[in-house]
Amino acid sequence: MAARSAPRAGTSPEASSEIANCQAPINSAKCTLPKTRETPSFQLSTRGHWSTWPAYASGQTVLRNHKPCCAPEERMPSNKQALLAIPKPRHLEQLEAHLRTELQALDLTKGNSQELKLQPYREIFEFFIDDFKTYKPLLSAIKNEYEATLAHQKERIRALEPLEAMVAAVSEECTQQILALQEEEKAEIRMLKQERQRLLKLIDNMKEEQRALQTQVERLQASVAEEYTRYLHEYGARKQLLAKVNDMHNEQLDVKPQPVQDTKGEDVVKLTLALRVARQDLTAAQVKLNLMIAEYGDVVPRTRFESLEKKYSDLLEEVQTLREDFGQVHEEYKTLLEIHRETAEERDNLSTELQRAQRSCTPRPDWAKCSEVIPGGAARWGCLAEGRSSEQLVDVLLEEIGTGMLQEMNVFHGWGKGDEVPAYLRHEGEVKNKKLTKKEVVNILKDIWKEKMAQDQQVWKRSSLPEFFLSYLQRKYGHASAMMEWSYSLYENARLCRSNHVMSSFHDILTGKVAEEQYHAQNQLLANLQKVLAAHDSSGSGSLTSEQLRQGLMPLMEAFPLKREDSIQELVDLSRHKLDSTEDLIDYRSLFKEDEEGNPEPFVAKIRSQYIREKLEYLRELQNNLGDLTEVNADDLKAAFCRIDPDIDDRTLDTYVGLACQAGKEHPEQEAVPVDTVLERLRAGDVRRVGSSPRKEST
Repeated sequence: MAARSAPRAGTSPEASSEIANCQAPINSAKCTLPKTRETPSFQLSTRGHWSTWPAYASGQTVLRNHKPCCAPEERMPSNKQALLAIPKPRHLEQLEAHLRTELQALDLTKGNSQELKLQPYREIFEFFIDDFKTYKPLLSAIKNEYEATLAHQKERIRALEPLEAMVAAVSEECTQQILALQEEEKAEIRMLKQERQRLLKLIDNMKEEQRALQTQVERLQASVAEEYTRYLHEYGARKQLLAKVNDMHNEQLDVKPQPVQDTKGEDVVKLTLALRVARQDLTAAQVKLNLMIAEYGDVVPRTRFESLEKKYSDLLEEVQTLREDFGQVHEEYKTLLEIHRETAEERDNLSTELQRAQRSCTPRPDWAKCSEVIPGGAARWGCLAEGRSSEQLVDVLLEEIGTGMLQEMNVFHGWGKGDEVPAYLRHEGEVKNKKLTKKEVVNILKDIWKEKMAQDQQVWKRSSLPEFFLSYLQRKYGHASAMMEWSYSLYENARLCRSNHVMSSFHDILTGKVAEEQYHAQNQLLANLQKVLAAHDSSGSGSLTSEQLRQGLMPLMEAFPLKREDSIQELVDLSRHKLDSTEDLIDYRSLFKEDEEGNPEPFVAKIRSQYIREKLEYLRELQNNLGDLTEVNADDLKAAFCRIDPDIDDRTLDTYVGLACQAGKEHPEQEAVPVDTVLERLRAGDVRRVGSSPRKEST
């Protein structure tokens, strides 16, 4: 060991210090190994020893064209130039030669050239990890983390692919709507303009007609005045003529006897008086006529006035209506312009996101190829992939790969005996893999649940699942090594099979991700639902019509106020997925059956998924009600629950608050708990709304 620690002859002090720095972690790693194991002597193989060859020594760089900006003598100090004569280690030269060969053999003209270039570097890194046994776990962990990160990024990129079709459809739909609205607006505006022009012409015609009537009235007034003057002149001339006639007559009568003159004189006096009265009447009539002409010269007939007034009122109302319509159309036009502007901005944003996604996304995978490598061929892959999204298909594929690798593994590596390791997994060394099938694992887990519920009913106190799991294995298999073989085999199968409800729920409860109350609550819900459906089956035939099944499912809306009618319709549709369109009798008992691997019918799976969805929706309401608070105490949490769910009872409220604040402490109501921690604890438990939802009532 001392010989390995000493620097080689002819090396510089800098190289010696680098060798000492590299060997220090190795010596410290040896010292920290557990005392319970036999520590092997630290001997490095010829392939894996620490080399004193400097990293900056001369050598061929793998596929890198580097143009120095100065001479080598100017870039390196004199003491480093002396090390350039040191040859590379043989293993390093082999790795570089292999890497060059692999990279030169690649066809970099393809679209996935970067992935092709990454594969040789992966192989070189795996060779490097295999050669350095001491650092193999750390390097393997680093490599696996990078691989997991790359796979996660690829999945996120695939998830963004549907945005392209969505953006194109939205853009096309918005463009069509805008064009249609513009055409409708153009037609309506054109009609309004034509109507306005027609009304303006009509008003102009009426004004012209009024002016013509006024001119005619003025002309008639002038004509009447001329006739009146003419008649007045004729009247004066006639009176003069009568006076002359009377004078001539009187002159002729002067020669007659006096009695006769007296008689004639009386007639003249009467005529004079009559003439005077007639002239007075004529003067009064003339004054009255002039007054009437002055007062009623501009007056039109009443019938004509009423007709024009009615016509004017109608036109005024029509113009007012048109003005209101025009104002409304103008407001709608401005609204549409604003919508068009917002739609254009949204289209531009989606187009930018689409271009960004197109630059970073990869093509959608052909999932049909998985049938070639999945056991069971295309038929089994079709059953596994039916009705699943891309993300779910990836989970199914990973589960199949994981279970396949699990069947190929002969042993597990123990997790150790530290306090952070669960009691049922505390073991050092290798553990034999029992290579259990899904059916065997499901049967064992069901037996564990059965015995645990029986024990909880006897002692009237529910034990935790990890404790009972350990005691069950100890009681059934006895020996520690055999117990650990079953424990590790059951744990790994439950961890990998996420699509199986029995395994996934057992693993989540065992690891503390989900509370055991949620498992029992779902089972109790299914049992109660079976009883309700059996009560609707009055004939006992085991079959119900769609309407009877709907009526049997309606109590779910009372037990779960967030459940809507479309959720009930989903359950009814799933219950008919095996029936023809003409059949209406549903075997409700078969809806609750499971296959040999514990997989339920889609009906039961949908009830469980709705249960989780409604719980998350309830907790989202709670989070929104808490607002910007980062920490809450028990009183704040009670007030928030009462605001979003006024009908909640005190017992349920205390249960929820105790679950969120961990009521086992001395004064839980006085301690503030982060909101994220509160929501995480509530998501793990059996939490649901008690009273009716305001949103459902408004609907």
